[in-house]
Amino acid sequence: MNRISKMIIMDRIIRKIEKIIEMRNNAPNPIFRTCYLESEKKYNHIKDKDAYVAVVSRNNEKKSLNKFFVKGFPKNWNTDHKTYWMVFDFEAIMGDILEFRWSSKKITYAAPKKPIQLRWCTFFPPAHPLYPMSQKWGGEIEKLTGGQVKFTYFPGGTLLKGNEIYDGVLKGTVDIGMSCFAYTRGRFPAMEAVDLPLGYTTGTMASYVINDFYNKFKPKELANVKMLFLHAHGAGILHSKKPVYKLEDMKGLKIRSTGFSAKVAKALGAVPVAMPMGGTYEALQKGVVEGSFGPIEVLKTWKQAEVVKYTTECYGVGYTTGFFVAMNLKKWNSLPKDVQNAFENVSAKYITISGGVWDAGDESGRKYGLSLGNKIIPVSDEENARWAKAIQPVISDYEKKAESKGLPGKEYVKTLKALIKKYK
Repeated sequence: MNRISKMIIMDRIIRKIEKIIEMRNNAPNPIFRTCYLESEKKYNHIKDKDAYVAVVSRNNEKKSLNKFFVKGFPKNWNTDHKTYWMVFDFEAIMGDILEFRWSSKKITYAAPKKPIQLRWCTFFPPAHPLYPMSQKWGGEIEKLTGGQVKFTYFPGGTLLKGNEIYDGVLKGTVDIGMSCFAYTRGRFPAMEAVDLPLGYTTGTMASYVINDFYNKFKPKELANVKMLFLHAHGAGILHSKKPVYKLEDMKGLKIRSTGFSAKVAKALGAVPVAMPMGGTYEALQKGVVEGSFGPIEVLKTWKQAEVVKYTTECYGVGYTTGFFVAMNLKKWNSLPKDVQNAFENVSAKYITISGGVWDAGDESGRKYGLSLGNKIIPVSDEENARWAKAIQPVISDYEKKAESKGLPGKEYVKTLKALIKKYK
């Protein structure tokens, strides 16, 4: 019997078995593939990585394979459902089929596992670049886990508002949430240090800084969630309905702000108005506030260029806002190790990616504002120094309050300044 004849015979046998099993049992077939019989090889494996058939034939030695199993089930299947494996006796010598008998036996085996369904939410609207970025983040995790994880997304505060997201993650209302620490002032005393007006310039810088800071100090305030990664926006500067050229022009202006930016506004002589970003457009439109602190990307992503006319480049007090992407700790601990690894590997990449998204947003926001006729007001080094001096009490006050709580406030600030210098 020549080699081609052997291949044809084996193909026919396998096809016949597949058809009989399908007709008799009305169940999914095992994954059969052609196994070529060659005397010069010890084993002949089929190509499908999730299945195998081995035929032994070497040295003219007759080899009997009793109760030989043909397996062909995806690795992510469990043993909670039923189907069929083929069990058959087999004898081969020099690749010649002497005898081939088959029988089927019902056994429990692996059926497809249901994917782990995870709910993800944020206050960012779908049009904000961070939302499609987050979908790509989730897509990479789904792919890396072979479909073991599936995400359902709730953007735009449809599930939880910005100031509710951390508690939602903590309590399990949502599995994963992205929001900012500044929306719950006083709750995260260590992470608040990141938001201080220390002279941030880009989102990439700020995102590296916040992750390095978190990894160094591992604040206890975040111990009850699984922190996947952190990111932060580029320099928070002033956007206003009236032109602001110098420090004195800030006096009495009602400025939308959050967290430390509220304290910054007050130190600069303005009147801070606490408000989440989602309500800022309408507040500016109706005159409830006259300006807002934020990265320049807000001019486009939040359409604020339509309701302000000026942006003042006060980088001397450039602050950032720290954002978290956190998972419910109980949910995290329930995940298989390989799934956890996938989350951590992908999330590590997105520190840089998210920083880049912020920076691209800033450039886009600048262009959008200019296209509507808005004016960008540059600030000299001397004037920036005046602004920086005016807000120094805000930094000192933070250090004192942190120390009073048993936190190394001065070390926090020193570390942040060093990290900003490192990544500038």
